[in-house]
Amino acid sequence: MVPPLAVDAQRSDFIRPDRDLRPPQLVTQPKPVRTRDGHNPTFSESSISVTLFRVSWKESILAGRHRTNPLALAVMICLYERPMHPYEVATTLRQRQKHESVRLNYGSLYAVVESLEKRGLIAAGGTERSGRLPERTIYDLTDSGRIEMHDWLTDLISTPVNEYPEFEAALSFLPALAPDHVVELLNERAQRLEFELAQYGAARQLCEKQGIPRLFWVESEFRKVLREAELDYVKRLSREIQSDALEGVEWWRDVHEHPGQAVAPPPFAVDARDESRTRTN
Repeated sequence: MVPPLAVDAQRSDFIRPDRDLRPPQLVTQPKPVRTRDGHNPTFSESSISVTLFRVSWKESILAGRHRTNPLALAVMICLYERPMHPYEVATTLRQRQKHESVRLNYGSLYAVVESLEKRGLIAAGGTERSGRLPERTIYDLTDSGRIEMHDWLTDLISTPVNEYPEFEAALSFLPALAPDHVVELLNERAQRLEFELAQYGAARQLCEKQGIPRLFWVESEFRKVLREAELDYVKRLSREIQSDALEGVEWWRDVHEHPGQAVAPPPFAVDARDESRTRTN
């Protein structure tokens, strides 16, 4: 695991002072209300509409439908710092180890840039050439792009969503494998998690040694907390299967010890209401 460096310590232009991340200001625009004879327009307090830098509510809703690829957000944040060409965006993200948190490849990056430009969130501002390399288009963030970046990041931080982790999906289909085999697989996963956590510890020491502020590697810290919780759960689940402490494990073993036979329904617990009726009678 490469140390999760979040910012190039040699650069001084990480934050652009001319770009403000504060939420855009709301602008109220009163609508004229005509009288019955069609003349003498007046303004009604109840008819005030709200616009956000001329971005309509419909456009805001449509923008939300495109928020499926975090790489698009990463591109906009890079361009928020300063105008860049796509290759420089990719290089910047890799230098800061952001590819550990955002899936990055050059093919998808250029597709994302094209999509952002079509939606008016970024705009081409010229080209540059370095040596014998072909010309590269420089992109900058538009006002609409700054609003979208702010709103998207706000939603990601404030609103929990179901991200459908693959391991969670595998756990939901656990009975398809034999219990003893699952124990072996869980133990194997635990070993890999322990190795990953050891790598993180070494990377953290390196970051602290280089004097990189914690602010720029909190995403790695968060990943470590999740891995620690996962390791604890995986070990506990493995022990419970081995000791038959997991409720339903007897049925699970019976199914795999008698393959080819009709599978009986799992032994679900008696409904609490039926239990209470039985006690009353």
